[in-house]
Amino acid sequence: MGFLDVLLGRTKPVKPDLDQLFGLPSAAITLQADIGFTPTGLGSVCFAAIEGGAFAQVQQEVRALLDADSERGGVPVEFSRDAYGYSWLLSRRDPGDLPTLVNDLHAVNSALQDSGFGPQLLCSLVTFHDAELRPLALVYLYKRGTFYPFAPLPGQKRDNPLELQVRATAKDDLRIEEDLSRWFPLWGAPGLPRSANPAWRGEANT
Repeated sequence: MGFLDVLLGRTKPVKPDLDQLFGLPSAAITLQADIGFTPTGLGSVCFAAIEGGAFAQVQQEVRALLDADSERGGVPVEFSRDAYGYSWLLSRRDPGDLPTLVNDLHAVNSALQDSGFGPQLLCSLVTFHDAELRPLALVYLYKRGTFYPFAPLPGQKRDNPLELQVRATAKDDLRIEEDLSRWFPLWGAPGLPRSANPAWRGEANT
């Protein structure tokens, strides 16, 4: 079983449960109270883009849906594509309005799923930081219906003690992924520091 097979959920698939995303605001309250991490207001969705007019139309509809929100303050959502051909949508909200950011991510996932592009969805993430500006992401695996923490450090390293601390802290708010081998690194993902290339997808061939 290859890395990409695991990531895309090609074995023992779990029916996606996008409503799990709505547990993030509760988890954020717990993280702030227990270990001092607060939302940055940034969240993103990663999906494997495919060529074709239908997929391009869905992207346009999603952008129009989110950009039309008058409360966004004129800041548009951003689409980007990384070196491995995967597409990202980044949404920006007020850091104190995590529920609306979660609604954005849910809307993007739902639009792609309802249009038949569920197999292209990979993950969604919401980012946090503490008083020392240490970055942290809570990552939702679409095919698994679970979350895991990702705490990057400079030099493509991870703060494993922090990740384990977050797992223990958020376990009552989120469905945490029990298999640590599925806690994939998301180097340079939109919403996280971009000091390293997103080489995690390149591991599919190793």
